[in-house]
Amino acid sequence: MEVSIKQNPKMNWVIGIVSVAIPVVVALLFYAQRTGNSIGNADVGLLPHLNAMLNTATFFCLLGGFYAVKNKNVSLHRTFMMAAFTLSSIFLVSYVIYHSQGHQVSFGGEGAIRYFYFFVLITHILLSAIVVPFVLFAIYFAWSGQIAKHKKLVKWTFPIWTYVAATGVLVYLMISPYYPV
Repeated sequence: MEVSIKQNPKMNWVIGIVSVAIPVVVALLFYAQRTGNSIGNADVGLLPHLNAMLNTATFFCLLGGFYAVKNKNVSLHRTFMMAAFTLSSIFLVSYVIYHSQGHQVSFGGEGAIRYFYFFVLITHILLSAIVVPFVLFAIYFAWSGQIAKHKKLVKWTFPIWTYVAATGVLVYLMISPYYPV
């Protein structure tokens, strides 16, 4: 029996709240005073590097999930997509920790590369906020057996999420020379 989203309004609320809370918390981090480069005795300076690895792994899991579903391997598709979701969730926690504790780093490039960097960064930030409800609803539709809705939604979700993962790595590669040593 297929469960309709209208039959479970709690999921609309949960996904709505999470979809708003994540970008709000991230935005607040940029206005909060940073406390340094550690949590207790733990150094957070390596988190940007970890974040890049998490984004890279997410990107490859998304491609693996796409390949698996195109080859009708639903089980492998599900594994790749849940891995991508888990990696993205770990990334988000790590990102929040770093940006609440670590040093603010500015891009030092000049000329055309600076405009390119900010274009990539701004589109990455905007789409990373937009993709959250898409991902959450896509997972919900898949888990609740609403495959037609899932397929319709992921036609938008997959390219946006893939772009966000790829540009996260690109932003890191462009700004990494400016991180403190």
